[in-house]
Amino acid sequence: MTPKAPNDNAASLALQALAATLADDKRAQRLLALTGLTADELRARLGDRGLLAACLTFLESYEPDLIAVASDLDVPPEHLVAARHALEAS
Repeated sequence: MTPKAPNDNAASLALQALAATLADDKRAQRLLALTGLTADELRARLGDRGLLAACLTFLESYEPDLIAVASDLDVPPEHLVAARHALEAS
């Protein structure tokens, strides 16, 4: 069974994770390079649950990033994974 994200607020947690991702230059550049998104597209689609899930998937694909962002947010990495599951299910 997948643990639930804190307060069951997957979109909020994903937005926080995206902000933490973008706060690190190397991680931000890698996100933009691998997804093909621009900073303007990210800003325009911040409410898009699919985009938020994709950003969490990006973190999951490289465990050091997942752990670093989870640490920045003071949540277990499993909560980020659970948030992605919740976003994909909705």
